Amino acid sequence: MIYIAVYFAAISLLATVLTAYDKSAAQRHKWRVCESTLLLVAALGGSVAMLLTMRVIRHKTKHAKFMVGIPVITALQIATVVLVWRLI
Repeated sequence: MIYIAVYFAAISLLATVLTAYDKSAAQRHKWRVCESTLLLVAALGGSVAMLLTMRVIRHKTKHAKFMVGIPVITALQIATVVLVWRLI
């Protein structure tokens, strides 16, 4: 169980750092993080942290791909956890 907590803490930290870096790079007209990378990190478990970070720093909040997609990813992750929990 501790491994799962460490994994989610690490992927959440990665999601936060990538989102903040992408915002900073956008402001400085530097190399950006690919949208597919951001969505992959969200799908791997960083969706809640990424969504919260996006809202706090106001990054990609006008992109439907992120403002609809990440909550959908989160809902699917929650549904998966509930389903697995019931099967155990």
